[in-house]
Amino acid sequence: MSDSIGSGAVRLSPGFKVVWGVASLGTSLISGVFGALLPIFYQDYLGLSAGWIALASLIYGIWNAVNDPLFGFISDNTRSKHGRRIPYMRFTAPFLALSFISVWFAPRGTGQVMVFVWMLVTMVLYDSCYTIIGLVYSALLPEITESDTERNHLQISSSLFAMVGMVLGFLIPDFFRPKSGGTLSFLPLQTAMVVVGITGALLILVTAFKAKERPEFTRLDKPLGLGAQVKATFTSASFLVLVAANFMTILVQALVVGSIFYLADYVTKTSTIGLLVYLFVPLIIGVPITNLIRKRIGLLRTQQLLMTLVGIGLVASAFVPVQLIPFCLALAGFGLSGPQTLTNLFFAQVADEDELRSGVRREGSFFGVNALITKPAQSVALALTPFILTMTHFVTRSANGGKMFLQQPPEALFGIRVFTGLIPGLAMFAGALILFAFPLQGARLDKMRTDLLELHAKKKARLDATGPQR
Repeated sequence: MSDSIGSGAVRLSPGFKVVWGVASLGTSLISGVFGALLPIFYQDYLGLSAGWIALASLIYGIWNAVNDPLFGFISDNTRSKHGRRIPYMRFTAPFLALSFISVWFAPRGTGQVMVFVWMLVTMVLYDSCYTIIGLVYSALLPEITESDTERNHLQISSSLFAMVGMVLGFLIPDFFRPKSGGTLSFLPLQTAMVVVGITGALLILVTAFKAKERPEFTRLDKPLGLGAQVKATFTSASFLVLVAANFMTILVQALVVGSIFYLADYVTKTSTIGLLVYLFVPLIIGVPITNLIRKRIGLLRTQQLLMTLVGIGLVASAFVPVQLIPFCLALAGFGLSGPQTLTNLFFAQVADEDELRSGVRREGSFFGVNALITKPAQSVALALTPFILTMTHFVTRSANGGKMFLQQPPEALFGIRVFTGLIPGLAMFAGALILFAFPLQGARLDKMRTDLLELHAKKKARLDATGPQR
């Protein structure tokens, strides 16, 4: 059977697919800057100790464990004339900009405790806003259309825009951050962060005011209670396997993104832009290619193949001569097109299967619990980087009078390679192996697609019979 599910699936216009990706540009621009700049900003520039950063990461991770399933449950149970997801995108975007901007205005010269408190509070506020928007945006995709092909097109649009945002997320702070030999003046960087925050919020609003939700899922579906939702979520074998593999992917992405400045500044001693070209050009090329591979060998095998390529490239980068590191990043970048593009298609299939079991679409709950389990990977990455640097006797700019210390000890240089390549590479291999247990394959997947179309046809007929909403 075709992976597109059938002729009854909702079809989308090319224009809508472009507009759909605009929100991804806004969120990835903000999150790209946040992920790339935060570790080096607070440890290397502000001199915050690894212990304080680890504590902030721990508290931040605990809050992440609460807010994602909470917001997912609230979203799934929201009923308004504008839907369950769109209102949250519209009203949270301005607060995302404000909280993101605040991260970069930590008071200098006030001591470790004050900088720690500022980092923690602004991170928590930022993550709350980012969680709400990211969760409802992801949850919208599976319910807009039943077609795997149309979903893939939406995700390709989202991924390509996200790539642009991620690249800008590296380039913008690299252009404006204090460089070697200069004074630690943060005004240009802070000004750039204000522009980034406002621009990202406006891009999110473009999609939020264009996208429409399908009324049959808000007007007809009766929300499950909290206990029933928890039970249905944690008894889904498909979800549990997927979230375990996704934990590894999130850990890999957080480690690589958070370490690229260290790799460029101290190991390769080249421009960050040069490394970004090797990483992101193959990634951008790979995004549309994933669709071609998926049509030939299927969604699951495509994801495993590309994750394996990531693992090979990253592990090799920890041991090859320095001049070969960019080529290892290129291989890893191409492989990352799989997790970047295909992961949400797996979550769509999980939500489809669950709707047949429960009668209700609950994407918000699945994405929320996924984040509950996987977002701690970001905290692990955030704490792991300064821990390894401290253990390998890395000399920070703050400890060197505000200037980059280029004569790092060999163990520090290898430590950077470890959290840039070896650890994330091994994690990606583990994720590819876990996916062998994913149950939605072959005849079981085909039957699920057919049954889902029949269920949605019945819901649409019931909606038409009730008349327009007042």
